[in-house]
Amino acid sequence: MPLTDTFVRQVKSTGKATGDKHADGGGLYLLVKPQSKYWRLDYRYAEKRKTLSLGVYPEVSLAQARKRREDARQLLAQDMDPGLVKKAQKVALAASSENSFEAVAREFFEVKKDGWSERYAEKWLRIMAKDLFPQIGRMLLPQITAPFLLAVLRKVEKRGARDTAHTLLQQAGKVFRYGIQTGRCERDPSADLRGALEPVVVKHMAAILEPARVSELLRAFDSYTGQPTTAAALKLSALLFQRPGNIRQMEWAWVDFDHAMLTIPAASMKRTKHGKLNGRPHFVPLAPQAVEILQELWPLTGHGQYVFSSLRTASRPMSENTVNAALRRLDFTGDEMTAHGFRAMARTLMVEHLPGIDPEVIEAQLAHGKSGPLGAAYDRAEYMTQRRQIMATWATYLDRLRDGAEVIPLRA
Repeated sequence: MPLTDTFVRQVKSTGKATGDKHADGGGLYLLVKPQSKYWRLDYRYAEKRKTLSLGVYPEVSLAQARKRREDARQLLAQDMDPGLVKKAQKVALAASSENSFEAVAREFFEVKKDGWSERYAEKWLRIMAKDLFPQIGRMLLPQITAPFLLAVLRKVEKRGARDTAHTLLQQAGKVFRYGIQTGRCERDPSADLRGALEPVVVKHMAAILEPARVSELLRAFDSYTGQPTTAAALKLSALLFQRPGNIRQMEWAWVDFDHAMLTIPAASMKRTKHGKLNGRPHFVPLAPQAVEILQELWPLTGHGQYVFSSLRTASRPMSENTVNAALRRLDFTGDEMTAHGFRAMARTLMVEHLPGIDPEVIEAQLAHGKSGPLGAAYDRAEYMTQRRQIMATWATYLDRLRDGAEVIPLRA
């Protein structure tokens, strides 16, 4: 007698270890065990008795179990073993999941991440998980066309994240190229989208580049009435023109008063992971003016790790917004000057107003990535004579501007 929905729902296990069988007909039966109820199908293929699992109740209803029974019988009529067909489908499904965009992207990430910085690796995976995996993560690489990928990136553009859209396009291209290399696809559709995205307008960090305005800026530092550590950070930002992160995270262990030298470890520099692990430290000679500022700070923060420690706890450096907030407090807007702008200010004024300074040495002191043997050579400690000279010359020039020395504009 065929099973009914009510019976299937209400039937209980008798406690037998092997379970209780309740036949529905055509080889289909419900196997009831203490822990659950299972659909099974007994059939014969190649003169052998076999059993096929059709699912678990209630996830698979009685009607669905009967439909699966009929599908199996149709395979038998075509001289195909339903059990082997099911195994083949599982293999195909597993292969599909391994060849999906997300699976290939994560595999590529695992291959490459050891060569990336932690910050870059975190960002790479974060934006992929946010914008691409939900949209195309389950698709096989060959299924993703250029128009479909463009439609996904257009959504990122519409929320105003143009730079992210371009980054995602580049990262997707790397995934597709890795897919080609590993046999998951035959071409990279991202290559067809060159020029399809809205252009990214690069906005340089605001910086004061006119000597007269720099004079006003330096005199404003002397009038700053906030925290003395913040005032010192403003002054050292101008004197040392290092990256804002290296200024605010400066540690007392980096400061050598005896040799007037700031040594920033390679691990704290903006470099590739290989450069952070194997590169040389970055040397910043300290002009007498910089040494004086640091000596005045020593009684305030010298007992801790950081030169510019947080007001809340000495175990952390000051906030990344502190210097910019101080500039705003001194009435210099974000369109006029930023913490990063001190680097452009030094680079520009040195080249245009301090003749005789080799631009290559300036680039080395800025810790810019340099090409050619000369730029690389200046990163070595043997060239400290040139570095000490330009840092002292720069500090003296800033003193002249602050004190109101005559500034002669250059003719065009």
